[in-house]
Amino acid sequence: MPNPDYEYHGLLAATWDAFRGDTSVWPDRAFYREAIRRFGEPALDVGCGTGRLLLDYRAEGIDVDGVDVSREMLALCRDKAERLGVSVRIFEQPMEELDLPRRYRCIIVPSSSIQLLLDPAGAAAAMRRFHDHLEPGGALVMPFMTLWAPGEPLESESTDEAIRADDGATLRRTSRTRFDPATGLEDTDDRYDVIVDGEVVESEHHLRSPATRSYTQEDAVRLYAEGGFDRVELFGEFTWDPVTPDARIFCATGSAQRDERT
Repeated sequence: MPNPDYEYHGLLAATWDAFRGDTSVWPDRAFYREAIRRFGEPALDVGCGTGRLLLDYRAEGIDVDGVDVSREMLALCRDKAERLGVSVRIFEQPMEELDLPRRYRCIIVPSSSIQLLLDPAGAAAAMRRFHDHLEPGGALVMPFMTLWAPGEPLESESTDEAIRADDGATLRRTSRTRFDPATGLEDTDDRYDVIVDGEVVESEHHLRSPATRSYTQEDAVRLYAEGGFDRVELFGEFTWDPVTPDARIFCATGSAQRDERT
């Protein structure tokens, strides 16, 4: 099949929920819900994907929209919303070109999705678009990951399996990663197999080189500042506790106090 411009397509998208499994106890779920409570509605879920957070929040009556660049992930989100009887308003746009019809009190960017923007200019453009879509006093909430530390292996390999719910087929994902300390970028090389009665009936290879940019705490603060955000704060992994200097996973918030752009 032809590869679209976005990364999350084909078997990567179709098996996304199966490989993630039960996410109801993930700590980010309560963290972002609390962020929306603190900063207010309406909210925007950037990189909403198949609706892991969006659908739950909408079911709770939270005024939250979703946006994602992947048409296939959004189609899965719509299908799930219809089955659940949940109404959603979702948009297909890249975050660095965000142009939505309303502004928000809280924008969340779960799953470190900002780190998929490999070009620093693209990440800066996304930050400006987030700023422009916030009401004055609104907040942008994002997690970050430092992908590698000196002394750690530069390459890794893993194999995961899951069962597809609708037909019981076995899904297998074989993943390889390689980190380049000189660039701060990570490559990913994934093979997806669908196995029925011990035979591979469908297979796809997804190579992303590079795939993800690593961020330090200093990088995250600088990114917010470049986007025009005030009062940038860092917190520990999906908590509201101050971050520790050695934290590899952390969350950041920044407020849009000024409203100078039109």
